[in-house]
Amino acid sequence: MKLLKEAKSLISVNIRDYGMYIALFIIMLTFSIMTDGLFMSSRNISNLIDATGYIAVLAVGMTLVIVIRHIDLSVGFAAGFLGAIAAILLTQAGVPVYITIPVILVLGIIVGLFNGFLVAQMGIPSFVASLAAMLIFRGALLRVTEKTGTIIVKDEHFNAIGNGFIPAIAKIGELNLLSMIIGVVIIALFIYFEISKRRNKLKYNFEVISSGMFALKITFISAIIAYITWILAGYNGFSWTVVIVMIVVVIYHFLTTSTVIGRHIYAVGSNPEAAHLSGISVKKITYIVFCSMGMLSALSGILFTSRLQSATTTAGTLFELDAIAAAYVGGVSAAGGVGKITGSIIGAIVMASLSSGMNLLGVGISYQYMIRGGVLALAVIFDVMTRRQRARA
Repeated sequence: MKLLKEAKSLISVNIRDYGMYIALFIIMLTFSIMTDGLFMSSRNISNLIDATGYIAVLAVGMTLVIVIRHIDLSVGFAAGFLGAIAAILLTQAGVPVYITIPVILVLGIIVGLFNGFLVAQMGIPSFVASLAAMLIFRGALLRVTEKTGTIIVKDEHFNAIGNGFIPAIAKIGELNLLSMIIGVVIIALFIYFEISKRRNKLKYNFEVISSGMFALKITFISAIIAYITWILAGYNGFSWTVVIVMIVVVIYHFLTTSTVIGRHIYAVGSNPEAAHLSGISVKKITYIVFCSMGMLSALSGILFTSRLQSATTTAGTLFELDAIAAAYVGGVSAAGGVGKITGSIIGAIVMASLSSGMNLLGVGISYQYMIRGGVLALAVIFDVMTRRQRARA
């Protein structure tokens, strides 16, 4: 009974962090019941996660952009354009894939540098600067694809990034052994880092949850990871898209939670003037965040192009809105200074789950847009209400 009360208290205090997980659980449970379990089938979950990959990568970068009180509307068509450039390098220039990918990522950094220059150096509002960049990349995409409309990519190694799966090594029944091993390693690393974080807090006399609540939290999250691993291992295992997204999440989670740059990013987002007075270069942080966003746009373009196995004139359409929605649904504050990388990934999965579930139920596309818009509006309302409650407290 005491543990239950503590759990309720913990959720109410950290409702911003835990609300999205509760929402995802309710969405998945609802669609699973309404589709007679089809929603939670191995094939559907695998396809859902793979289809979320390119938006999840964008959501990670967009999280940092919104945290420092800016926005980037150019990421969608930047991803589409850079994906088309990758297709051209592979098909028309004959550049091998191991050179194409680094070149595209560097071009993405240059794109971010351009946006960062307009915002940090020229003082142009990020909305206007990124809107201009969006139109430029939209035109550039149409220009490079105008002859054929679609550039077919036949490179097997490149296409495997968006459609391939890690090798099985061996099968245990119908389960992919390597995927099971990766799942176990992820759980072990999660438990290790959680215990280390708790020990560090206790060392410096910070407040922590009780041992019982901590054990419950560890067990619950480990069970979720194990269940997802089991589902994916029962199909084709972890896809390369999932592996890439996990690597991005781990790197950026570490960057934002355990480095000086991460602390500076949140300091700038919380109060740019105070951050400047404390010796933090706001311009430098703005450049870093926008360059990071550009690189992730390039990676998103690679994932999308490899998944379609082609570059098209419509690539990148509404990607930026999906990324922004994922970030806000994942708990990023519209006021800046608040937001987690892991939250934005959950936000991306929430939005993808809504689309997947409604498709399985045969809901019309018009209603899908309205429902997703309503979810985004509720997420922003939730953000405003929680900020007001904290201000009153």
